[in-house]
Amino acid sequence: MSKQISNLIIGSWDTIVIGSGNAALCAGISALEYGARVLIVEKGDEKEWGGNSRYTAGAMRFAFDSFEDLKPLIRNLSDERLPNTVFGSYTKTKFLSDLEHFNEGEPVTELQQFLVDESLGALQWLSSHNVKFDPSYARQSFLKEGKHVFWGGLALDVEGEGDGLVQAELKEYLRLGGEIFYDCPAEEILQENGKIIGIRCTKQGEEVIIHCQTVILGCGGFEANKELREKYLGEKWGSAKVRGTRHNMGQGLEMARKVGAAFNGYFGGCHATPMDKNMPEYGNLDLPHVERKHYRKISYLFGVMLNNQGKRFVDEGLDMRNYTYAQFGKAILEQPNNVAWQIFDAKTAPLLYAEYRVNHASFYEADTLEALVEKIEGINQAQAIETLNEYNQAAAQSKDIAFDPTLKDGKTTKGLALNKTNWANTLDTPPFRAYPVTSGITFTYGGLSVNKKGEVLDENAQPIAGLFACGEMVGGVFFHGYPGGSGLTSGTVFGRYAGKSAALFIKNN
Repeated sequence: MSKQISNLIIGSWDTIVIGSGNAALCAGISALEYGARVLIVEKGDEKEWGGNSRYTAGAMRFAFDSFEDLKPLIRNLSDERLPNTVFGSYTKTKFLSDLEHFNEGEPVTELQQFLVDESLGALQWLSSHNVKFDPSYARQSFLKEGKHVFWGGLALDVEGEGDGLVQAELKEYLRLGGEIFYDCPAEEILQENGKIIGIRCTKQGEEVIIHCQTVILGCGGFEANKELREKYLGEKWGSAKVRGTRHNMGQGLEMARKVGAAFNGYFGGCHATPMDKNMPEYGNLDLPHVERKHYRKISYLFGVMLNNQGKRFVDEGLDMRNYTYAQFGKAILEQPNNVAWQIFDAKTAPLLYAEYRVNHASFYEADTLEALVEKIEGINQAQAIETLNEYNQAAAQSKDIAFDPTLKDGKTTKGLALNKTNWANTLDTPPFRAYPVTSGITFTYGGLSVNKKGEVLDENAQPIAGLFACGEMVGGVFFHGYPGGSGLTSGTVFGRYAGKSAALFIKNN
């Protein structure tokens, strides 16, 4: 096949995958498994490839019944902590219930059911392709009576976090014979007589045509596009920081619409999370991968959050952070100046995640709450002190209830207009710290209408011949919230099936 850029037509493949994150790479690997010749075209260069996946912590949510399901996936079974670890279980019923919780009364969708049913198989499939996993001791377990007790339904991380995931997947994709063009943004899906014949791209400043029989869209949502955020999510979302890649501008959705694809899902929803107020406008790949996610600030359940008016605005102890951080990111954006302050004392400092201790973390520290509040810029100091005092008085009433970070402990405040329903420790042990946070958007929930095979559907719910989608492109999986770790799993499940379906389409047509 030709690869000379001097000609308008630069080659022909069976399948072109647009994007190079986890979902796209899974699609490429799967298509190769089924005999297709595959090319990935990536908008970013060799430094910025990998989509949002490279910015994640690498946790993957999946259904499992016991440690026996986890055992074949764990990289190091000689880890001395394993005999003293309680993983528990995370059943399909629980996973489905967690997704349904965020549907706000709407029934479970077919795609949600498919995600749950295929979740364990997706990790087993990744493992068969040289992706390695470790128990998430640092982020999902606490020591309790000498045991490492896991909580929140997340048991395993990918070795090397999100960056390690896509690096391993890319290595496998190339080993299987796949090819990739960097710095090659796709502009248009080309059809002739109702069949896909290729895509139009820009490569080295020149418009080029690449022929193919099938296209898989795995190029993300519209979270990096300020105008589309304001259009679909609301005006305030124009001010949100972008946690991941700057390249997810919604072009994949636009290309699909031009060939008749239908939209699906909740376009007013997105995954957002509390982030360091002083983070860059976009994710920072210049940081080592272990620090890349560390602008995120999600240990709020062990303290309180105040807005600039000096008032609490969420129940910080509503649930485990895996089930609240996406909503609380949105709640922060709705506060004055899109900012809030997370306040902690020294008692819970050892429980805060590592992102609170990296060198670039922003915070104020003082030996009294009054002195701490005096340092906070722009806050109503009198109201903040009143709020903190009222909180401490209310939290003191539950002093006889044992604090337990491994479960919803019922240690609640009494008598506040907005009570904290779990983990309500008094703030009484210096030094005290205040971390400024804003909202960071990760990915958008609205996407294309896609079936379980990964086929993109038109307005009549019929497949568009040769067009498939996966990852953030798939609408109808997440709606008003998000159980943490589901995104990478969803990308793997739908990427795997999109790749298979694309390869089988070629064989059957």
